[in-house]
Amino acid sequence: MLRHLYFELFIALRYLRGAQGREEGRRFLRFITYIAIGGVTVGVAALLLALSIVHGFSQEIEAKLTGFGAHVQVENLRDAPLAEASWMEAVLQRMPGVRTVRPVIQEFVLIRRSRREVDGVALWGSPTLPAYLQQHLVAGTASFAPDSLGRPGLIIGRQLAEQLGLRPGHLVTLFSMRHLPTGTRPRVRVRQFYIAGLYETLLADFDHLYVFTSLEAARALLAYGPDEVTRFDLTLQDVQEASHIARQIEEYFGLPVIARTIYEVFRNLFAWVRLQESIIPLVISIIVIVAAFNMLAMLLMVVLEKTREIGILASMGASQQRLQRLYLILGLLTGTIGTLLGELLALGLALLQQQLGIIPLPAEAYYMRTAPVALHAVDFILVAFVTILLCGLASFVPARIAARMNPIQVIRFH
Repeated sequence: MLRHLYFELFIALRYLRGAQGREEGRRFLRFITYIAIGGVTVGVAALLLALSIVHGFSQEIEAKLTGFGAHVQVENLRDAPLAEASWMEAVLQRMPGVRTVRPVIQEFVLIRRSRREVDGVALWGSPTLPAYLQQHLVAGTASFAPDSLGRPGLIIGRQLAEQLGLRPGHLVTLFSMRHLPTGTRPRVRVRQFYIAGLYETLLADFDHLYVFTSLEAARALLAYGPDEVTRFDLTLQDVQEASHIARQIEEYFGLPVIARTIYEVFRNLFAWVRLQESIIPLVISIIVIVAAFNMLAMLLMVVLEKTREIGILASMGASQQRLQRLYLILGLLTGTIGTLLGELLALGLALLQQQLGIIPLPAEAYYMRTAPVALHAVDFILVAFVTILLCGLASFVPARIAARMNPIQVIRFH
C-alpha cells in the first residue's frame, strides 16, 4: 500500500519544502502554511491543556472531599448513633472492595476561647486524623494525645484559628447538649482541649467548620455509649464501585442503616465539577475546528499557486485519483505536523504548571491556589486522531478541485 503512495508522498513533501523557497511569489503561500500549522498547534495545545486542567481539578476536588467524607458513609437514617459499632465495623471490613473502615463520632458543638470569641463547629472524633488532612497540616502535629493535665488534643482549620486568634498550644472549651435522655432536663457538657495542630485544605467552608479529636474524647464530651458511633467512613479499592457497594451495605443491614456515596453527600460540588468537564473542552474544541478551516483555505491557496504544476503532472499521466491523494496527503502531513507540535507544547506547559504553578487561581472560588494538571494518555491519543481526521476531511475539497482540473486548459492558460 505504501509503495503506491511514494509518488504522492514525494510531491507532497516537495510542496511543503517548496513553501520555504526563496521566490518572492511564494511568500504569501509560505505565510499561510505557517498559519495553518500554527492554528492546529495552538488548537491542539489549548484543548489538551483544558482537558488536563479539568481532569486535575476533578481529581483534586475529589481528593479533598474524600479527605472529609471518604467514598461511602454508613449512618443511621433516624439521625441517631449506630449501636453495636464493633460488630458493624468487622462486617464492613470483610466486604469485597472495601479498603479501610473508619468509625466517626460527629456532632455540632460550640468552641470558645474567651467570652467574646465563640463559634459553632462540627466536632469530628476518629481514631486518627484522616491521612489527607495529615498531608495538609500547616502547624503543630497530627496527634490527639492528651497533655500532662489530661486535656485531649484538638486539630482545627487555619481559617477558624485566625478568626479566634488560636495557635498550637492554646486552650479552648467545647460545649455540647447532644444525646440527652427523653424527658430529662437539658444539661450542658463541657470539656477543655488544647490546640494540637492546624490544617488547611482551601475548602473554606470545611476548614472553618470541622475540628478533629480522638474517638474517646468525642465520646466522652457527646455522651455516646462505649459501642456507639455516628457513622462509618469507608474508602474503597475502586471509587467507581461506590454505588454498588453502598447498595450491598443497605441490603445487608437493612433500615435504619443507610449508605451514601461521596457523590451523593457532596452532590452540588460534583455537579459543578461535571459542568466544567463538559463545557470547557467543548468551547476550546472550537479552536481545533477553526484550525481545520484554516487548513482548507491553505490548501486552496496551494492549488491556485500550483495550478501549472498540476497541469504538468496530469499531462504526464498522473490520474485524478493520484492528484486527489496528493492533496489529501499534503493536508494530513500539515495536520500531523501541527498536531505533534501542539502535543509537545501542551506536554511542556503541563509539566511546567505541575512544577512551578504558573497559572494561579483564586482560592476562595476554586478551593486551590494554582490550576491542577492531570495528564491522561487517552486524551493525547484521541485529540491527535480527531484533529488529523478533521484535517484530512478539510483537505478533501481542495483535493477534488485539483483532481478535476483539465490539464490542457491549465497549461494553455499559463
